[in-house]
Amino acid sequence: MIDLTQIARNTLQTEPYDWAEVGNLFSPKDAAALAASFPRGHFKAVVGYGGEKDYEYEARELVPMGANAISHPEDLSEGWLSLAHDLLSPAYRIAVSLLTGCDLTTVPMEVNVFHYGPRACLGPHPDLPDKLVTHALYFNGSWNREDGGCLSILRSADPMDVAAEIAPIAGNSAVLVRSENSWHAVSRVISGCRWSRRSLTATFYRPGSVSTMWPPGDTTPLHWYNAPDLEAHARRPMSLWARWRRRFAS
Repeated sequence: MIDLTQIARNTLQTEPYDWAEVGNLFSPKDAAALAASFPRGHFKAVVGYGGEKDYEYEARELVPMGANAISHPEDLSEGWLSLAHDLLSPAYRIAVSLLTGCDLTTVPMEVNVFHYGPRACLGPHPDLPDKLVTHALYFNGSWNREDGGCLSILRSADPMDVAAEIAPIAGNSAVLVRSENSWHAVSRVISGCRWSRRSLTATFYRPGSVSTMWPPGDTTPLHWYNAPDLEAHARRPMSLWARWRRRFAS
């Protein structure tokens, strides 16, 4: 599913820190399939205001921290199962290692999927010290930059100090090497946006790290995510098998 040569043969930019924009990760057919079947089940709301950074979005676990398994595979399309297997492969780790110069072949990895609905955001931050490298992938079939929801590569903690901006269109991605000045943010999705901004992060951690997205003992209720552009899909007749999966996957 992933064209790993696009990652391994890319080059890191060094301003304002080590990062890379990696495009054309998927064939047009696969990009369309992944966008059309973006996960909807097993999400939780993640909200925080007034701390080190403001954030508001919906998150779903795809690969648990340090695991070699897919979380809740029963509600994933064949394309998403294939993508998850790619992310779990040694070849993917090698490709990101070649790009970044960091040996990521054995360190813990965590993969999460996100919906950013209207007014969702992620404030400027350089990531926690436990993180080594983050690869952010995007899955919208199209996107209007004026709706917000773009990844901002920042020169500082100032959200207006933008060095580069990446739209969340399927096939686009960004690799960020964590440092003390690796500032980045997701601009706020406008309140009137008719669809969610859709992404995935594969994050490589230092050994011994604990997930902050899914801390031990987390009992936050999970739910199905609904967005205006998914309403037509939700109104389609469901097969008996699909209804059974939705009922018992929650």
